Amino acid sequence: MNSDVAPPRGDGAEATGPADAPISHAKPRGRRALLRAALAGTAVLGGGIAVGTFPADAEPVTRTTRASASAATRTRPSTPDEALTELSRGNRRWRTLHQQHPHEGAAVRKALTTGQQPFALILGCIDSRVPPELVFDQGLGDLMTVRSAGEVLDEAVLGSVAYGVLELDIPLVVVLGHQSCGAVKAAVSAEETGEELPAHIQYIADAIEPVIDHSVEGDARVAATIDANVRLVRSKLAAEPDLAAKVKAGEVAIVGARYDLTTQRVHLLK
Repeated sequence: MNSDVAPPRGDGAEATGPADAPISHAKPRGRRALLRAALAGTAVLGGGIAVGTFPADAEPVTRTTRASASAATRTRPSTPDEALTELSRGNRRWRTLHQQHPHEGAAVRKALTTGQQPFALILGCIDSRVPPELVFDQGLGDLMTVRSAGEVLDEAVLGSVAYGVLELDIPLVVVLGHQSCGAVKAAVSAEETGEELPAHIQYIADAIEPVIDHSVEGDARVAATIDANVRLVRSKLAAEPDLAAKVKAGEVAIVGARYDLTTQRVHLLK
């Protein structure tokens, strides 16, 4: 991920991102052992939550680190800051063609038969060009992914996000939009032309329509609406009472981001 700030230049441009901002956190509370043990297997790692800033651009992993990453024993990021740092490192590996494809070996596969401890939940689009595990160079058991066209929320999506946060104690939720999002393009086009979209696609367009940016036109309108839609979905998640309580306690962070197809870089959105 990156927090560089760049002016919008249309749908072919990289997304804007804020300057680094501190994220304050409190120590996590205990988990509901019975249900979570049955569904998730082992308990999550503990530890306090540090105050820090999102890394602007994590350093690439060295060969030595790469070798250790393939070991059966791995350390799970247990705070929002740690999770953001790991995603930043993974995205840097991806866009610089230094992918590790971590946590795919026999020992990891065997360990995961007894439970899962993903450290981040990515709510992304269904677009085939933006698979979270590749974009962030993560492996088995690292990410919980929820995908819907345009990151649109419904009860199934909300329940899936809530499960990850409330039952698996995932400390980070990333709403991940992306450049040239077809769902956003369809919503913008439908509003401009008045055309009714087929089948259930209109449902997606209706969910995006309230944040269509009318201050710009053409590709710039699509690009601005992509970012606005991510912010809308992020705000809706943060307004959910159970999730809001976790955010207030510092146990989870919900952030918005955009993936640029042209650079493979992920930017945080303010």
